Amino acid sequence: MLSEKNKTMGAMLVCLAATLWGFDSIVLTPRLFKLSVPYVVFMVHLLPFIGMTLIFGKDEIKNVKKLDKRDLMFFFLVALFGGSLGTLSIVKALFLVNFHHLTVVTLLQKLQPVFAIILARIILKEREGKGFLFWAAMALIGGYLLTFQFNMPQMVYNGNMLLACFYALLAAFSFGSATVFGKRILKNASFRTALYLRYGLTTFIMFFIASFTGSFSYISHTTPVQWLIFVIIGLTSGSGAILLYYKGLRYIKANVATMCELCFPVSSILFDYIFNGNVLSTIQILSAVLMLYSIYKITKNRANE
Repeated sequence: MLSEKNKTMGAMLVCLAATLWGFDSIVLTPRLFKLSVPYVVFMVHLLPFIGMTLIFGKDEIKNVKKLDKRDLMFFFLVALFGGSLGTLSIVKALFLVNFHHLTVVTLLQKLQPVFAIILARIILKEREGKGFLFWAAMALIGGYLLTFQFNMPQMVYNGNMLLACFYALLAAFSFGSATVFGKRILKNASFRTALYLRYGLTTFIMFFIASFTGSFSYISHTTPVQWLIFVIIGLTSGSGAILLYYKGLRYIKANVATMCELCFPVSSILFDYIFNGNVLSTIQILSAVLMLYSIYKITKNRANE
């Protein structure tokens, strides 16, 4: 039986991780918008991977060698969807809005559980929670109104917001896919091994994508401030936040974690106002509440099944 102290610590760790993700989405990653997207994604995985290799790489290489080919295939899928495609999509979405409507992009990413549950039904044959279709529809309606309010998509922000919306939804789908595949890999590997291999494989995949797109030419144009941002992301919202999140998740239930994760969109709204002076309209605030409450209901009902 976990003590109340452990439960409180677990909740605080998840809240801190979610807040770091909010800070990254609003303050850190958008400041790299002059660089190539594949180059940015490559660097935010390479630097933490180098750090992990120096700290505990020798032990984890031994653990990786014990995994079978099927495990490695699922690790590759997690790296492909969660590390590469998901991160590429969300970074592209943040760059497209050019410091405007960053909160909208980060909030749309919270639709991830909807895609995760649909994919879990298809791939893992898991049942949906009670009222899934209703709350999924409410979440999508909330997401649409949050993004476009009462306008048609093509009429909003010269089309950039429509494209950013697409990439944010693609990121939600990719991260949701990685969640489903991740359920399989943690059966045979510790979280530290999973984290190390995910960053290693993502770095490997992104090396080829960055090479193919000619993105490595940006190395010579990276300023000292941008290098500093890369390091901060690696230590905080990157591997650091993931470690905090999963350590906290050991002490709390899934529905409690879902509430704690609301620190991500809430902190995004706060940071966007503090650093960029952006404020959501009344209809966007109400839409965000509808979307996030629907996501909470979906996750809670699933956890109670």
